[in-house]
Amino acid sequence: MRLVPLGDRVVLKHLVAEETTKSGIVLPGQSKEKPQQAEVIAVGPGGMVDGKEVKMEVKPGDQVIYSKYSGTEVKLDEEEFIVVKQSDIVAIIEA
Repeated sequence: MRLVPLGDRVVLKHLVAEETTKSGIVLPGQSKEKPQQAEVIAVGPGGMVDGKEVKMEVKPGDQVIYSKYSGTEVKLDEEEFIVVKQSDIVAIIEA
């Protein structure tokens, strides 16, 4: 199975969070929040959404930062994804 987003929706997969800080402090599992960094897995077609033209700015493979309390979490084939509107993505991480 695969997720195919509609409209201006984007499917994201969380990036793995580091277990230790840069200074070497180990973070216990319960104190960690899910990161707001993710990789774009699939992108909807854009087009007319709520009467406005939406051009998709992200593409599969991009690493992005998204709003903290946005999206819908989905579990598919033992993998967790989050489906967000493109407007909930606040930045693209460029190397």
